[in-house]
Amino acid sequence: MRNAQGTLIFTLALATPLLAPVAQAGTFPDFGYQPPSKEYSGPLFQLSQSYPDAAPPASALPAFFKLLPGKQSNDFETWREYMDAVKDYCLEGNVENNWNVQKNTLRQWYHMPWQHYGPLGREGIHGLTKEAQIQAKQLAASQTSTGQTYAVGIYNDIGAYTIGQVWKDPQNPNPDFTSKPNSFANGTVVCKALFADVDRSQVPFLQNPVLWKGYITTRFDSADREVKDVALIQMDIAVRDTRINETGWIFGTFQYNGAVTGKAGWDNLVPVGIMWGNDPQDTGNDFSNPQPSQTRINPNLKQTAINANTAQLPPTHLGWNGRLNGPVDNPVSSCMSCHMTGEYPQLAIMNPTFQANPPAVGSPQWMRWFQNIPAGQPFSPGTRSSDYSLQLAGGLANFYDWKCNQGGVFVDGHNACQKASQLKLMLKKEVKPEQIQPVQRDPGLMELE
Repeated sequence: MRNAQGTLIFTLALATPLLAPVAQAGTFPDFGYQPPSKEYSGPLFQLSQSYPDAAPPASALPAFFKLLPGKQSNDFETWREYMDAVKDYCLEGNVENNWNVQKNTLRQWYHMPWQHYGPLGREGIHGLTKEAQIQAKQLAASQTSTGQTYAVGIYNDIGAYTIGQVWKDPQNPNPDFTSKPNSFANGTVVCKALFADVDRSQVPFLQNPVLWKGYITTRFDSADREVKDVALIQMDIAVRDTRINETGWIFGTFQYNGAVTGKAGWDNLVPVGIMWGNDPQDTGNDFSNPQPSQTRINPNLKQTAINANTAQLPPTHLGWNGRLNGPVDNPVSSCMSCHMTGEYPQLAIMNPTFQANPPAVGSPQWMRWFQNIPAGQPFSPGTRSSDYSLQLAGGLANFYDWKCNQGGVFVDGHNACQKASQLKLMLKKEVKPEQIQPVQRDPGLMELE
């Protein structure tokens, strides 16, 4: 909705999730958008939020840690066994329970709080949050219409302990637990399943789809919602590993290919690749490929390994100059480039193109987004790092928007944050309010009508 001057008005969109009949099984709301009973009568999403009170022992590292290649090579075949094992770790006990992770009897998984809030917030069927738009021909040459992406992420018990520490006081979250000298603990694993709302007949690899129902927007630029089928298209992984000198993290991506088994199933997720650094020495642009008819692998990258098996991996655009990114991700970014901007307050935009006058491609200003940042180091001075977690950064931003702008205005006109001197991050002198950016993957995410 816009006012007479064309300015976007979000008050109603932001308030709607909190006014809806929200299920609250624990401290944090489960979701923000409950589907109407006339459209959906099945079970509702419940946030897994019984975060561990004590840190899991160092001996509790996932078994796949033993499979890390001794030398990190850009030859993907040296990573294949590792990637397959991480995939199994994410899926075991979750697929058979339709990602109702509280029912997993093999290992415990948890969700990030405060993803329910705002126009992109969690819907009530599977806990999906809205992500980026799918551009025409981004997925395949035959894909002429646009679409949209929804996703749900989960953290293992090692990562969930840190989440619980950040949110131990639900009214005063503390991101010091993810910022230097702290970070997510060694062995943290994040798995995120991404689903596409797109004309599947135009995307060959979405044959034999895994379908979920979601209470999603009718189109990307709308705030109106309906219950629709969405198709599994991608799964992302992130692993905190202190053996990785460049960043302390490993990121990987899988892409759905329904031709692999010839039937619907999570086994159709095939590896796109893996990365453990941003290759800051590579400033070229010869391998960027936003509308793919083939996968263009950059052999000069030393910290990304891409699956070269064309019989398995459908043509995909990857990230900037061949760095790792998934099919529904930004083709001029990378997994690590985007995630390393996670901080609070959010001063950084997530990609150099998210501004009116982007720097020249490959310039020193551009390469700021393709450096190697150690775990726990903030992207912007004067902030706290969310340690490569955009979900944590987004949750903190959502919470303080609600607390400071929507839920705490006093008679004298001051809001709750201005009244609370203990909220040091909101009041740091070196951070001006106009510097704080909305946490988003694509500027168009806020253009809801």
